[in-house]
Amino acid sequence: MGAIGNILFSGVGGQGILLASEITAYALLSAGYDAKKSEVHGMAQRGGSVTAQLRYGEKVYSPLIEPGKADILVSFEMMEAARYLPYLHKESKVIVNTQQIKPPSVAMGQVAYPLDVLDAITSQGIQVVTVAAFDIARDVGEVKAANVVMVGAMSNFLPMAAEVYEEIINTRVPERFREVNIKAFRAGRQTSS
Repeated sequence: MGAIGNILFSGVGGQGILLASEITAYALLSAGYDAKKSEVHGMAQRGGSVTAQLRYGEKVYSPLIEPGKADILVSFEMMEAARYLPYLHKESKVIVNTQQIKPPSVAMGQVAYPLDVLDAITSQGIQVVTVAAFDIARDVGEVKAANVVMVGAMSNFLPMAAEVYEEIINTRVPERFREVNIKAFRAGRQTSS
């Protein structure tokens, strides 16, 4: 198992970040890793920033990721990806949903949504995988499954088989949503393979 792995999930309240990090944490535990997770809800109810930090390895003592130490950033919104740039290093992988959720200042016309959000990351030489998670989730039948699409896209960068994730989805997601979430996971996995 070796070194500790660090995954940072970022996005906006209501995007399902906490479920995505929970599925990932349980998949890692099921695969025999120690895993610790921390969440920051912020102003989740009002569309504010939400993060989850997840560390895994043979033995993990703290869930908190130091700046410059995130191996994977899973960002559910483009501007949120840029916000956590200080957490990345040269070998980091960034999986980013192409969806734009405009903050109030942009929605009210006070400032413009930056068009070069991903350029700030790619200019650092960091690998970026873009995922149209909202569109993919709509195509599989449930837009709320965009979070599981993102887990699927991220899963290719972790040392577990798809079946491990699917088993966790089957145990952690309410029965009426399982089938669509399995489809969402598989579709997301195909985007980054």
